[in-house]
Amino acid sequence: MRHLRIVVLAIITLAIFAGAADAQKRSVKKPNAKKPPANKTVPPLDVRAAREKVDVQLANVTRFVDVLGPIAQSIEDLDASAKTKRLPKATLDQNEANKQKVIIAIRNLRDALTTLESEFRTKPLLAKYLPSIEGISGLGSRSEDSAIAGRFVAAKDPLRDAAQKLTDTLAVLPR
Repeated sequence: MRHLRIVVLAIITLAIFAGAADAQKRSVKKPNAKKPPANKTVPPLDVRAAREKVDVQLANVTRFVDVLGPIAQSIEDLDASAKTKRLPKATLDQNEANKQKVIIAIRNLRDALTTLESEFRTKPLLAKYLPSIEGISGLGSRSEDSAIAGRFVAAKDPLRDAAQKLTDTLAVLPR
C-alpha cells in the first residue's frame, strides 16, 4: 500500500506539473502572408507631358530672368545717360535695337506661358491642377507691358512670380 500511495502521489504530481508546463509553452506565430508590393500608379500621359512642359518653361523663365537682369540694367542706364548727356547715334541705335530684342523675347516667353496655361484649361485631366498655374499668362503680359513702357528692370518681377507659380505647379503634379 505504501508503494501504491507513492505511485499515485507521483502520478498526481506529474499531472499537476505537466499542466503548468503546457501553460508556459510559447505559441508559434504564423508567418504573415507577404503582401505583394503595391504597384505604383503611373499618372496619365497628359499629366506626365504637362509636367515636362512646366519643367521646361520653369527653366526658360528662370534662365531668362537671370540673363535679363544685367541687360535690363544696361538699357535703363543708357536711357538715363541719353537724357543727361549727348551719346553717339550708334550707341542710341544699338540701345533701341536691344530694347526691341528684349521686348520680342518677353513676348515669345509670354506666348509660351499662355499656351501652357491654356493647355491646363482645355484638358480635363489637367483641370484640377489649374489653380496652381492660373495667371501665368497675365504675369507674362504684365512683364511685356513693363518692357514696352521702358521699365526693363521692373519687367523681371512678374516673371519671377510666374516662375514661382510654375514651381508650385511642379510640386502638385504627380511624377
